Amino acid sequence: MTPETLTSLIEATWPAKSLRKVDGWTIREGAGGGSRVSAATASVGAHLESYEIAAEAMQALGQTPLFMIRAGEDELDALLEHDGYVIKDPVTYYTAPTNLLATKRPPPVTCFQVWPPLAAQAEIWAEGGINDARLTVMHRVTGAKTTILGRQNDTPAGTAFAAIHNGTAMVHAIETATAFRRQGLGRHMLTALSFWAKEQGAETVALLVTRANVGANALYASLGMTPVGGYHYRIKPEA
Repeated sequence: MTPETLTSLIEATWPAKSLRKVDGWTIREGAGGGSRVSAATASVGAHLESYEIAAEAMQALGQTPLFMIRAGEDELDALLEHDGYVIKDPVTYYTAPTNLLATKRPPPVTCFQVWPPLAAQAEIWAEGGINDARLTVMHRVTGAKTTILGRQNDTPAGTAFAAIHNGTAMVHAIETATAFRRQGLGRHMLTALSFWAKEQGAETVALLVTRANVGANALYASLGMTPVGGYHYRIKPEA
């Protein structure tokens, strides 16, 4: 997968409020929806030394200048580092064939497919730092999408979102309430989403996770998901 293909997948399944091109840079209006919908990216052939034009465009939106650095963008990475931008949130991109994950359904009354999300799901997301602006991102998706409500002991305990683009089901915002972690619910929710993806005809399940999230990385590896790429951000520390 090329960096541009991954970026297109993210844009389709976790879209910014708006996109515009400025001198070879894609500027995203995040509207508080987090780094994925706020970071600028360089188009093929962009004049990297003109990155300050992109920074100014982000500032005009009231956003801190933030750049996504994808595979092969070493020159841009070095330029931003030289100018004082620091690394933020290195991310790993995992994929797996849908058929690998959709083999055995979760136990009964463990996972429920829900759209739109319920208030109980919003509360779980809020506990994990996934705010209303990120829920708005989910509603902006125009293709096939759903959420999973995970339950433990007859109690709402977890939630996740997924959307499909070009045969790939991209999982976002998978969250388990603190009191229910390390009980296998994350695995069950991902399995449930994989069955949904299979029913929708998606051949691949994918997700993004920060390298710092050791537990999640271990879970996805244990499920047979393969790291196939990733990216990091560069941000200018505030003076």
